[in-house]
Amino acid sequence: MKPFISPQDHARALAESLDIPQQQPSFALPIPEVGICGKTVWVRLPEGLIPFTARLEVNLAAQVRGIHMSRMEEVVADLYEQEFADLREYGLQLGREMMARQGASTGRVRLTGKLPLIRTARVSGRQSVDSIAVSLDLKLAGQGEELQSQAMLGVGVAHITACPCTQAYNQTLFRKEDDGCPLPTHSQRSQTTLLLQSAGLSPTIAELLACLEDALHVTQDLLKRADEAQLVYLSHSLPQFAEDAVREVARRAGERFGRALPPETLVVIESLSLESIHLHDVCCRLETTLAEIITL
Repeated sequence: MKPFISPQDHARALAESLDIPQQQPSFALPIPEVGICGKTVWVRLPEGLIPFTARLEVNLAAQVRGIHMSRMEEVVADLYEQEFADLREYGLQLGREMMARQGASTGRVRLTGKLPLIRTARVSGRQSVDSIAVSLDLKLAGQGEELQSQAMLGVGVAHITACPCTQAYNQTLFRKEDDGCPLPTHSQRSQTTLLLQSAGLSPTIAELLACLEDALHVTQDLLKRADEAQLVYLSHSLPQFAEDAVREVARRAGERFGRALPPETLVVIESLSLESIHLHDVCCRLETTLAEIITL
């Protein structure tokens, strides 16, 4: 099929037409963040070629009517074949280049996705191919060597919580002396996320994951009967509210990062409990700093 418009006509139109995004707007008001969202970007990490959902934004000066969306897409395409040591490295390069091509002084890169996680069951030793939720919110300001960045990296896991209230009530009703087995209670499938934000040195995904694993009864897909029994027993031996889950993750974050990161490092922990015997769910969120955690 022959092209309807000749290359010569395209060249003439490009040479003669106005660059509309670069024209003066009808109302000269600066916009702090404008860009593209709902974009799938493929990032080559040590774990493989991983898809992330991206929201990419730059600031728009008062005298400029709009961004060039195609230039955003060009940056994504140019980075497709490159390999990156971690997600933050990808975000930095993506943000730096999109700001340069748009002539922007600030930029923001937000990425959400999942990474594979191979877990080994406690009893059977069977390996389960699972996943963890990963997010990056990277803010950039400046240009060239003066470019400054602030990154919030987040990791989320699925885990089981057992309600301490019903268990304590059952203990009053049914406890037999010298019976070490925890009494029944209702249990929930939960999701807890740990996010840390700091300028400069940042934690790794593995370090954030370790905090969650130390604090929670993390679940996995492939469990044999003995593994299931062990996980249920542990979660009932150390039952947790959503509030307990958040506080324990904060404690572990303080122990792991309290001396390694600046005291003003922002810590955000969010937990969602999908209640089994209620129609509602339970949510809990903590926003604090490392300084506030380590002083307790």
